Amino acid sequence: MASRRNVSTEKSLLEKDATVSSSPAAANERSSVAPAVPTEVIVKLLAFTFAMIVVPIGSYFVTVDTIFQGNSTYAGALAAIMANVVLIAYVVVAMKEDQSEQQEEEKKKNR
Repeated sequence: MASRRNVSTEKSLLEKDATVSSSPAAANERSSVAPAVPTEVIVKLLAFTFAMIVVPIGSYFVTVDTIFQGNSTYAGALAAIMANVVLIAYVVVAMKEDQSEQQEEEKKKNR
């Protein structure tokens, strides 16, 4: 039977980790506590998520009795259209935001 013995000169994983984190290079690095995603992006996402829930359902219940006189087919179709409007608006806002970031990067490169 073959068995492996730990040699005392080998460092365990914990010992290797301790020596790497206490190196001078690691001590000079600053840790970044900034969020990976900007707050504005999260707020926009939450706003469009809320709109994606409220707008179609609200448009259905508002129009089913007032505009379409009880015809739920038309009110449901309007709700589906409103869901698509919210989705398209989100895509347009995201594309404009991405284009503005690219223009800012190009201005920085040209300077």
